[in-house]
Amino acid sequence: MSSILIVDDEANVLSSLRGALGREGYQVDCAASVAEGRAMLREAYDIVLLDVWFREGSGLELLAEITAGAPETGVIMMSGHATIETAVRATKLGAFDFLEKPIVLERLLVLLRNASDSLSLRAENRRLQPAWALPIVGRSLAVRRVLEEIQLAGPTSARVLIQGEHGTGKELVARALHASSPRRERPFVAVNCSAIPETLIESELFGHERGAFTGATQARRGRFEEADGGTLFLDEVGDLSPPAQTKLLRVLQEGEMSRVGGNRAIRVDVRVVAATNRDLAVAIQSNGFREDLYFRLAVIPITVPPLRERAEDIPLLVEHFAAQLAKETTGRPRVFSPGALERLRRYSFPGNIRELRNLVERLVIMTPGPGIEAEHLDTVIPRTQFPAEGRTRLSDAVREFERRQIEAALLAEGGSMTRAAARLGLERSHLYKKMRALGWTEEGWKA
Repeated sequence: MSSILIVDDEANVLSSLRGALGREGYQVDCAASVAEGRAMLREAYDIVLLDVWFREGSGLELLAEITAGAPETGVIMMSGHATIETAVRATKLGAFDFLEKPIVLERLLVLLRNASDSLSLRAENRRLQPAWALPIVGRSLAVRRVLEEIQLAGPTSARVLIQGEHGTGKELVARALHASSPRRERPFVAVNCSAIPETLIESELFGHERGAFTGATQARRGRFEEADGGTLFLDEVGDLSPPAQTKLLRVLQEGEMSRVGGNRAIRVDVRVVAATNRDLAVAIQSNGFREDLYFRLAVIPITVPPLRERAEDIPLLVEHFAAQLAKETTGRPRVFSPGALERLRRYSFPGNIRELRNLVERLVIMTPGPGIEAEHLDTVIPRTQFPAEGRTRLSDAVREFERRQIEAALLAEGGSMTRAAARLGLERSHLYKKMRALGWTEEGWKA
């Protein structure tokens, strides 16, 4: 639990908050003046509950000192005589939020949880920032699993196939793999295979010699040569034409290529990271994708979950995007109310994180006032798109049913994965994959 310092000159406030938060498991210290609070802040606290008005001065001065000297500490301001001007000033000085007295315990506990999540996110982003230029935001089990896979695969030269729906952040994963590899100082070259006409894709990837085709007035290096020594990211690799697949396979096998219209072998040292939103197993069955190329690309497969399977990350993502937008406009981040965040958690987001980012930007621009409430979402998402509260989404019900069936099979077969897979009518590899998707860890699995 977080450590909390309460700074207030009202003895009854200190006593009641210390008792209530202590019963919730928080480690609580109290200071009865700004000077005492300043002295106690020589020790580190996760969160400070700070009154605005003191007989000896203003708590806003101490807030400014905390923000400047201990930016990793979250500050929640309190006041029984708050004005909008005071609340705005506190927010500009870096306060996480503002509470009016008398304090409502339920509201305070929600704020403390949100502040703890925000501080954890900031700490994780600071930890990753030296290696990863763009943070992968989230604390759900699904995201932690992806981060662990990146940490394991990143420092190697193994090829990675990233699978996931449109808008889930597959390129972000690819860039994190590159940034955590020994190739980080070399180029990261991204190619969207679906955006390039079939007649030009080979020239785009492998380059061409002068006169190779009409309009080729001079020789041109391809993306493989541009990425030499670094990482080549092939987005939507499932859309490659059969000839391009064949030539790509040769490069992966032999480490050399030739330009279109040329016969000179060119050695390239490139780590290939590919991504697709297609089910390549189905494409292989219909002869739409080469099986041998699939196995060359998918040395390490990483699946990026859709946003509907990590809805608990939505508040963190909203805060992240709101802060990004505030930085771009040199303003303060807009605050989404708990009701608005809950509405967003219940939306299925067919466009995944990309859709959420666009939605946050639209709300920030088009909503007047300092806060964004649940009713403001009506302008961007019809109410019919939200499942009624208290009802279970079909996807959640299916996941729960699958979990119960797997647990029952494992129990019946004494924990043996092989026998449990047979009982369920699945390949063992399919059962492993499904269990990972449902949140199981590999610790204790039996063959």
